[in-house]
Amino acid sequence: MDKFKKICKELLPYIIIITVVVLIRTFIVTPIRVSGPSMNPTLKNGDIMILNKLSKIDRFDIVVIKSKHLNDVLIKRVIALPGETIEVVNGVIYINGKKLDDKYAYGKTSDVGKMKIPEGEYFVMGDNREVSADSRLFGTFKKSEIKGTTRFTLFPFNRFGFKK
Repeated sequence: MDKFKKICKELLPYIIIITVVVLIRTFIVTPIRVSGPSMNPTLKNGDIMILNKLSKIDRFDIVVIKSKHLNDVLIKRVIALPGETIEVVNGVIYINGKKLDDKYAYGKTSDVGKMKIPEGEYFVMGDNREVSADSRLFGTFKKSEIKGTTRFTLFPFNRFGFKK
């Protein structure tokens, strides 16, 4: 019995560390890999970022979405929030009738008819507007489909740091 207690005592710190890592990764943060060119030039294909599962979602945040349309994970930028009205005319985005300072757009933004964003949903676009499959194609995304926000690139090391 003493041998069993000794083994348990030696293993306990490792069990605690593994449990904490699993809990953090499951409920707080986890790595995510960018796939495809839809967020160029802000994010590049293959970038590894940290997904924050607890953050509040604001306009221009980069979010990770579990898309039921593609059965895949999408990384996009929040453009319109719940309850707002969005319209894109001649490539210019209007939120609640006011022109949006869209400093992240790369390429021409295709037009979107005037629509009100339902409560609890978000309108998202990729920064590379000409190749991005986003809310212009799929419609809005529910809060429950958004897994969190991402702002920090881990890899490659030459792109290490915060993005906005």
